[in-house]
Amino acid sequence: MEAAAINGLESYVDSSFVQLVEAIHGNKGRLVISGIGKSAIIAQKIVATFNSTGSAAIYLHAADAIHGDSGIIHPEDMVMIISKSGESPEIKNLVQLIKQFGNPIIGMVGNTSSYLAQHSNHIINTTITQEACINNLAPTSSTTAQMVMGDLLAICLMELNQFDATHFAKFHPGGNLGKRLTLTAGSIAQVNAKPCVQKSTSIKEVIIDISKGRLGATVVTNEQENVLGIITDGDIRRMLEQHSNIQDLTAANIYHTGPITIAPNALAVEALSLMEQKDISQLIVAEGQKYIGMIHIHDLMKEGIL
Repeated sequence: MEAAAINGLESYVDSSFVQLVEAIHGNKGRLVISGIGKSAIIAQKIVATFNSTGSAAIYLHAADAIHGDSGIIHPEDMVMIISKSGESPEIKNLVQLIKQFGNPIIGMVGNTSSYLAQHSNHIINTTITQEACINNLAPTSSTTAQMVMGDLLAICLMELNQFDATHFAKFHPGGNLGKRLTLTAGSIAQVNAKPCVQKSTSIKEVIIDISKGRLGATVVTNEQENVLGIITDGDIRRMLEQHSNIQDLTAANIYHTGPITIAPNALAVEALSLMEQKDISQLIVAEGQKYIGMIHIHDLMKEGIL
């Protein structure tokens, strides 16, 4: 029933909805969103979505509004009131109050003939045929419809504001989501060891360097610290299988030229994609040819990227 209610919303996204989106986009103030009961909870969610996607919004409970909290409404704000019936006493009182203030009213309402609809400057139609509740009483399909239309508004405004991943990261710096949008390969490499040898380094010293770095590999560089190649612990095992005497071997005998590298300012999620694509566990971080450091697949797991 809820899925059917959502499918029915498509016909409500018409020219009047476009005009509303443009009005909110052109408004210099905030969007104050209010409701009563379950609609008030939906209002809080829509406010959170707006704020996290670059559109300033603030929540106002309809019952509290008529007892002093309406003071948060600024002259340049628009007020969106969410209600299924549009006839609740608290909603009617709030509408009268807002009209005295002179702020534009947006009615997100499930009854387009209601008091709220008749006194709104803009209407978001969330009419449904039936609640999913067995008694057709508890707000279920109606609140789902409200949630979807609120999301639709937010996404439209994101597009108009050209709100991209960079902006999103600004408002979501914490948690795994923030890390995926902000954490760079260079920042991970900075806290790791920086194993490196030269082509003339003995195999014994190569093994020691790999063990000391605890990254399962070491990078072969020249005197200018330019990347020449890489030696992994797998290369060491294969060398031991192929040579009974390793005393005269050096890094030059077993290193791989042209290793995969990534720039330090590349996102960690890009590093993960590259490592999965190339099926490697270590990735060299380099600025051009200059060796910066190394990251391991375990680093990305520890940071929650993987």
